[in-house]
Amino acid sequence: MKSIDLKMTVYRSLLLVLAAMLAGLMANAQVPKPADVFGFEPGADYKLANTKMLMDYYQRLDKASNRVQMTTIGKSVLGKPLLLLMVSSEANLKQLERWRSVSEQLSRARIDDAQARQLAATGKAIVWIDAGMHASEVASAQMMPELAYRMATEESSEMKKIRDQVVALLMVEMNPDGLDIVADWYRHNLGTPFETTQPPWLYHHYVGHDNNRDWFTNNMPETKAVSNVLYNQWYPQIVYNHHQTSPAWTRIFIPPFANPVNPQIHPGVTAGVNMVGTAMASRFAIKRMPGVVSQLRFSMWWNGGMRTVPYFHNQIGILTETAHATPSPRFYPPDSLPKTVGQGVTASTGGTEIFYADPWKGGQSRFRDAVNYMEEASMATLVLAADKREEFLYNIYRMGRDAIEAAGKTKPFAYVIPAEQWDKSEALNLVNMFRQSGVEIHLATQPFQAGDKSYAAGSYIIYGSQAFSPYVVDLMDKQVHPNQRLYPGGPPIPPYDLAGWTLPMQMGVSVAKIGNAFNAEAELLKGMAAVVPGQVAADAGFGYVLSRNQNASAMAVNRLLKDGETVFSLSSGVPSVEAGSFLIQKGAATEGRVKQLANELGLTFTGIASKPTSAVNPLKLPKIGLYKSWVANMDEGWTRWLMESYGFPVDTLHDADITKRDLSAYNTIIIPDQDAKRILNGHAPNTMPAPYVGGIGLIGATALQQYVNNGGTLVTFDGASDFAIEMLGLPVKNVTEGLSNQQFYIPGSLIRTVVDTKHPLAYGMQPEVAAAFSNSRAFEIVKQSREGEGGREEIKVAPAPKVEVIASYAKKDLLMSGWALNEDRYIAGKPAVVRAFQGKGNVVLFGFSPQFRGQPRGTYKLIFNALYDSTLPKGTGELSSKSE
Repeated sequence: MKSIDLKMTVYRSLLLVLAAMLAGLMANAQVPKPADVFGFEPGADYKLANTKMLMDYYQRLDKASNRVQMTTIGKSVLGKPLLLLMVSSEANLKQLERWRSVSEQLSRARIDDAQARQLAATGKAIVWIDAGMHASEVASAQMMPELAYRMATEESSEMKKIRDQVVALLMVEMNPDGLDIVADWYRHNLGTPFETTQPPWLYHHYVGHDNNRDWFTNNMPETKAVSNVLYNQWYPQIVYNHHQTSPAWTRIFIPPFANPVNPQIHPGVTAGVNMVGTAMASRFAIKRMPGVVSQLRFSMWWNGGMRTVPYFHNQIGILTETAHATPSPRFYPPDSLPKTVGQGVTASTGGTEIFYADPWKGGQSRFRDAVNYMEEASMATLVLAADKREEFLYNIYRMGRDAIEAAGKTKPFAYVIPAEQWDKSEALNLVNMFRQSGVEIHLATQPFQAGDKSYAAGSYIIYGSQAFSPYVVDLMDKQVHPNQRLYPGGPPIPPYDLAGWTLPMQMGVSVAKIGNAFNAEAELLKGMAAVVPGQVAADAGFGYVLSRNQNASAMAVNRLLKDGETVFSLSSGVPSVEAGSFLIQKGAATEGRVKQLANELGLTFTGIASKPTSAVNPLKLPKIGLYKSWVANMDEGWTRWLMESYGFPVDTLHDADITKRDLSAYNTIIIPDQDAKRILNGHAPNTMPAPYVGGIGLIGATALQQYVNNGGTLVTFDGASDFAIEMLGLPVKNVTEGLSNQQFYIPGSLIRTVVDTKHPLAYGMQPEVAAAFSNSRAFEIVKQSREGEGGREEIKVAPAPKVEVIASYAKKDLLMSGWALNEDRYIAGKPAVVRAFQGKGNVVLFGFSPQFRGQPRGTYKLIFNALYDSTLPKGTGELSSKSE
């Protein structure tokens, strides 16, 4: 009887297993394949699924599979939903909050080692994989539905283990707006000579490719939404960011990355990155997928990208670059295989390189190849996370503990952001940038002493004893980039992206670095730091005075002007009032509007009894024309974002608008940073469809010159200043022109700049600021010569037109953060911002980009002041006494 019972038990168990398998197969049969929705396989030649098709598929997948859970984490800048898929086993999805909490506790590292080991033993690895954000890199968005389908339905032992051990966060598209822009452009040009061209406008509404340069400022809604998931909610151990393309004649670039490594990154992160890269390389090798290359160009120095910010949160950030970023096939003749690929990696000798052991030999290349490589790289990452789940979970805890225990020893005890600031609005922005990225911050409720200074209540304290302190230290302290050369004495090896980015320097915020312990009564911020309402004078008399020191003042003034309020600019000579302050004349509704702005923006409005008898200049809301080349320009997008963010009315001016529109309608025309030849010539004929060929041309340059002569203000940033100097014949020279990078080199660094704060275009500025200098410019005022009675002689006279210097690079200690070669020799003491008068108007030349990526908040006012100055009645604006 016992043997019969045992057999019955075995049979029942087998039946239950078979029933479960059958139920799984039936359930999987109901899950739609991507091709069922698209009408074609992902990666098919000449086919691209757009956002609507992809969203439709993910909604059906979410509804059909109990292994997929979809959520919306935010909206794109144009209002499209940002969808995140959580894919795991059915059992795991029922306990999502448990696995999220385990990940948070281990990442924050506030528990003891025994608790950490217990959580690591029982938790699930959290792995983020996204479909990229650069919409021109189209394969990843096409790959993601297939990966999600496989993860939801595949019954291999490998996939079962992944589902059991991993919660995968699949970010299906971080730039849905751009995906549609690129897909529409491709379809429109399919079958024409322009089939593989890129759209002549940005594929992110504001910042184009720079949506991967916004990850510590979080200016864009997409980066805000994703950062919140990564650093405030899920805390993944691995963050995998897909990109295209790899170097020519390769198939995919994978880690390890190139030197240098940022010293703030825990070595465990670097080792983890290399481990993931090795797992990918192994999978490709076994599957005989050639063309896998490593250790090129992409380094681990820069902070601010999608895969680099995770490093400073003890997360393993992965970037791959996969070949073939177009649905159109291409043939690579095998007899044309180059000797080297990338930066000198040997390709033609058949695998003699450690990091290029299996070269690709050419032949037919298809879109589907890119999908396959991306899918297998994703699978390698997931398999590794499943195999080493416990190790990854414990390691992120251990790295967090190391950061906590270093506080007050090898790292600062704390950073204090004092309550008293030149620009309180930017100090608050700095606090909230850190909060957006998960940094713990305390608000002092009482005055306290730290080091040898006293700090008021309302100061913010960022203690070093937290897991994310590497992120804090890296953004607070200056960077010292190593002097890397191609060979001894040779040209510098360009850093990947920037060399220096220290946030307090860029933003003009005072921060104290405290080495030793101190005590302070303070409360931990639970969310974002709130605006402290400003004060409004009870008895304003004639009106309200508002300092120009805060960037938020421009926002307030623009709203008041839009509402019909009367606003003046006060120049020097008004007792007890800072030169450049705004004066708001009191009207019937003024008090209520001012109080609302004080509460919302934290601004203080003081009273003035009567209208000053002099030095009062009426302001208007400036009307701005912003030049937009058909060569898509990220600096234009950032400028447009800045104007709209602060309430400046702005019109887009294309090439034809410059030549045909009545430019006198604009107080100011801005030309953002762009190569002078690009501005003048644009796309060459036959490289783009006819409507997008050409640039401003000589006719446009003449129109701009006439605009200035008739009284307009032209503002140019960085490279566009070369265009203005040449085409308008200004007596200014760019002294960096023609210098090789061995003579002079500043790649994306912060340069000390001295400001003439008495100049009307520098009102509200601090005397010293950081200029975001990225292979930028310095000026020299050109002296004229004339014939003297005794023969030709040089006579130093003020040239016509008149030129004023508003800001100059410092005479010494120029490098504030980053890397610079021979800066003292070539730009020390040279003008950085000048104004040249021509006819009835003027040209304001910036040698750098004062709004670079929305980061250098300390130089915004130089732009704002030029805009306001352009609205003043002619002849009422002050001129600087320091003109040349």
